Amino acid sequence: MVTAIILASGKGTRMGTGMDKCFLSLGPKPVVAWSLLAFESCKDVDHIILVVRKEQVVAARGLQMMFGIRKLQKIVVGGVRRQDSVQAALKEIDPFETQYITIHDAARPCVTSELISETLKAARRYGSGVAATAMVDTVKVVGKNLLVESTPDRSTLWSVQTPQSFASDKLLAAYEKFVAPRCPTEYTDDAAVLEAAGEPVKLVKWTTPNLKITTPIDLTIAAALLRLN
Repeated sequence: MVTAIILASGKGTRMGTGMDKCFLSLGPKPVVAWSLLAFESCKDVDHIILVVRKEQVVAARGLQMMFGIRKLQKIVVGGVRRQDSVQAALKEIDPFETQYITIHDAARPCVTSELISETLKAARRYGSGVAATAMVDTVKVVGKNLLVESTPDRSTLWSVQTPQSFASDKLLAAYEKFVAPRCPTEYTDDAAVLEAAGEPVKLVKWTTPNLKITTPIDLTIAAALLRLN
């Protein structure tokens, strides 16, 4: 069985709206609904766990009914950090029933069922499958006063996205060992937790735009990508 965790509990402070960005409108649906529908339509996903802030639990239940998200089994309240929110969802998973876990940031509404399936395909073969795209810009390592310290080889750099899919035993073991409740290390994605555990991480090349909503202009761009204009 495959369980999907959709994270929609971030504050989105850079949006400057005073609202949770995942519940802002994107065309006819809230941002989070686009991801929910993509995972609902993906034939490889059996169950969905949605992670939201406490204030959005009622709204999340309303979305489930409004859009007919039948795979949504649980709505969980997230934590302060991303890793805390993932841990809250992992506690709701039966490791004997779920063989694979796929984790997605709801702030990426352009996700498709095809991408979800590709990451799960890699997870079945390699133990992990992480959506990513090769860097096209030159990247600089910067120190104090915005002074460039070095320029890494662009050919070795990739931009990592979500969904990120994993064999459940590997992910659960890595989180149990390296992400204690008060762990000082902050992990910005789940692949980094597996890396800390010494597990190999397989990237899944994806060239279709998979934008993350961060600032107000991103809503306009996402609407164009989703052909809502």
